[in-house]
Amino acid sequence: MNFIAILVAASTTLVVGSIWYSPILFGNAWMKETGLTEEDLKKGSMLKIFGLTYLFSVFFALIFQVLCIHQFGPLGMIGGPDMIESAKPSYGAFMADYGDVFRTFKHGALHGFMSGLFLAFPFIAINGLFERKSWKYIFIHTGYWVVTMTIMGAILCGWV
Repeated sequence: MNFIAILVAASTTLVVGSIWYSPILFGNAWMKETGLTEEDLKKGSMLKIFGLTYLFSVFFALIFQVLCIHQFGPLGMIGGPDMIESAKPSYGAFMADYGDVFRTFKHGALHGFMSGLFLAFPFIAINGLFERKSWKYIFIHTGYWVVTMTIMGAILCGWV
């Protein structure tokens, strides 16, 4: 587990969000779809909002690496990192052969993109449908998460 990669990957939610939801890209459309104004966005504690966003992003990055890194599967099969010393020799042989296979930025980006499309999109769409939100609203948020999860997956999987 690479904790530096987790902390860096978690920061992508803030970095991508600052661009995605800015007037340069989708900020104006997002404000229109949510009914928010510039004045509304200035309310509230930005330290609290950004701090909690980063904390939740760290939580997400901790679990997201399991979807992006195949080697967590065999590790889970032996009972986790504490069991490596007592694992059967076949585990060591498997990891010697496949320990670094598919540990690339490109492969992580693929898993991130697929997770954004097949996890984030359905979650956002389901909530959006029940909240009677527009498809524009749903696609703005989905696009953000697909891009963010693609970058996060690349960082988590490729940063060995």
